[in-house]
Amino acid sequence: MRLAAVNIDGVLLNDTFSPLIHRFVTRRGGVYSADVERSVFSQRQSDAGLAMAAAVPQELTGEEALAAYFEERAAYLADHPVHVTPGAEALLRRLAAAGLEVVCYGGLAKSHFDEHLGALAHLFTPPHYLCTNDVRPGLREITAHFGLEHGQVLFVDDVARVAEAARALGAPFIGRPSDFAHSHQGELMRSAGVRHLVAGLDEIDERLLRTVDAEAAAGTLWTTGQAAEAGVAAGERVAVAAG
Repeated sequence: MRLAAVNIDGVLLNDTFSPLIHRFVTRRGGVYSADVERSVFSQRQSDAGLAMAAAVPQELTGEEALAAYFEERAAYLADHPVHVTPGAEALLRRLAAAGLEVVCYGGLAKSHFDEHLGALAHLFTPPHYLCTNDVRPGLREITAHFGLEHGQVLFVDDVARVAEAARALGAPFIGRPSDFAHSHQGELMRSAGVRHLVAGLDEIDERLLRTVDAEAAAGTLWTTGQAAEAGVAAGERVAVAAG
């Protein structure tokens, strides 16, 4: 592995999306489910808006749902501010010490990175942050940006859809699913065959990095079984859509 691509919201920053999307859906009479998460998380904003509109029993267009979401997000963040995840800086330093370049990625504009992680920008490889909104989930594009092969880039993300895409591409992956009480991402990651899930960034240490690197090289990084094979199929569809 030569590069670690680390997701911003839910990994380096706290998860402010799961609680808010749960609130958006349930307050409008919808049922929050794994299918809702799959249709919304790590999607283009326009597609996420359509999915949120479809998840509630109200007449909303995708644009209306997205506008309402961002309005509610602004109010939510006033009481639940974005903050750097404990252990984020130490993780970035461990990744560098392991000989990896590091880049951050996510669906919001770079101003989001600058505001919340700008003080740590020196720990990332230029351009420091890549916005993947237009190329979700963006694994191909991140890899190509640095001129690397898929097996050379480790992705650390909180969304199972990204794990599925990583498996389809043969890319190393570590899952850091949300600890939100209603989150389905841990379950979905395990179904996708993710072998390495962590509850905190301190668990991504030198030993785990060496293990992931060795398993990726040996082709044993992902678990096997019917559920995992279903994850591969879903990942292949994602990869085609993202290409």
